[in-house]
Amino acid sequence: MSMEAQPVINIERLSKEFLTRNGTTFVAVDGVSLEVPHNSFTCIVGPSGCGKSTILRIAAGLEKSSSGNVQYKGTPITGPTAQVGMVFQEYSLFPWLNVLDNVASGLEFAGVDKKNRYAEAEKYIRMINMTDFRHAYPHELSGGMRQRVAIARALANNPDVLLMDEPFGALDAHTRILLQKELLKVWEMTRKTIILVTHSVDEAIYLADRIVIMSSRPGRIRRVLDVDMERPRSRSVPQFGELTDYILKELEH
Repeated sequence: MSMEAQPVINIERLSKEFLTRNGTTFVAVDGVSLEVPHNSFTCIVGPSGCGKSTILRIAAGLEKSSSGNVQYKGTPITGPTAQVGMVFQEYSLFPWLNVLDNVASGLEFAGVDKKNRYAEAEKYIRMINMTDFRHAYPHELSGGMRQRVAIARALANNPDVLLMDEPFGALDAHTRILLQKELLKVWEMTRKTIILVTHSVDEAIYLADRIVIMSSRPGRIRRVLDVDMERPRSRSVPQFGELTDYILKELEH
């Protein structure tokens, strides 16, 4: 199989069980299989508790599966790797570092010298339109600005795949829409493979090439939909509304 034909992320029969305090187990994810192509933008939607975030954490190497696996270019992911980055819903910035040093922090841990890591960090700070705030500290920034910095920090590490767990879930509606547009610009510039978990059907349709619809617990894949709409997408066109209605009906099941 050629590199282009091989999925960059391949989820194979993935299952995850958790042990409760009373000693019983419950199945969060059950037999999920999914191939994610290079340079694609995939959104995963589903009810709360269906295992969306668990799948992402296993793909990031932050949790172990109970059975099955997630592969990066054919190799099972067994721990965190530089090729797969993650952006959490919480901003997870270092409060004692300014924007520039936060974005450059991963490169510093990787041993990149100061000149080169700052040059790389500045590039992504420009990309997220935060140059005027590069010397500001997280407590001086709005929630939307902090999340921009978190995205820039993940990108500065140059991962092949970017996993995003409800990255805009804590933001107000207006800021959320603005950051959706910013994220699409960044994706079009970098062409990273992105897998984004969201509760928002609207967000998934606006962003994704493909939408994965999960069932309620135990989480299984109900449908995988290709979103055949040109970008930038308008929420006012009939196709957007029709696809929203279809996905919401699927989620009701």
